[in-house]
Amino acid sequence: MTQTQTVDNGVNVEALLGAKQALTEAPQAAKFTWRATCQWKNGTHSHSTVEGFFGLGEEQHRKTTFNFDADHPEVFASEDHGATPVEYVLVGLASCLTAGVAAVAQHRGIQLRSVKAKIEGGMDLQGILGIDTDVRNGFDGIKVSYEIDADATKDEIKALVAQSQKRSAVFDIVTNPTNVTVEVN
Repeated sequence: MTQTQTVDNGVNVEALLGAKQALTEAPQAAKFTWRATCQWKNGTHSHSTVEGFFGLGEEQHRKTTFNFDADHPEVFASEDHGATPVEYVLVGLASCLTAGVAAVAQHRGIQLRSVKAKIEGGMDLQGILGIDTDVRNGFDGIKVSYEIDADATKDEIKALVAQSQKRSAVFDIVTNPTNVTVEVN
């Protein structure tokens, strides 16, 4: 007699598959515009909010306004009122990849017990500070390391991470050029 084990990683795969089908049939509804606003506070401290976005053909409103403070540490002669903007990039990447791991695991019937990502990015500040114009301002590399405990083989876990990476919007943003327009009104 075979027992059927219910997998619950907290991801509603049926709803995701339903959304995929609906957006396949109505591709214009798949065009989303994400937004954030940012206001300077003092020094290098700024405060950003995320409230609404455009998607499914209309304005969408969140249940909650999300708030983020960004600053730089005291070693940069700042007040350290929040994570640095580059740390937010790391958080975004790790969060997106980790959400994907949970969704893919749920879809593949793999029960997760724990998922922990460690992410780090190296950076030479000589570029940002104008000391050496040949040094890149951004990360010279990013490394993500996972510790995953699941009812799966090591190869199945590696496949979860690989599929998450393949579908991650933030991984794509970080690893491929994105046109950015900056204007002053």
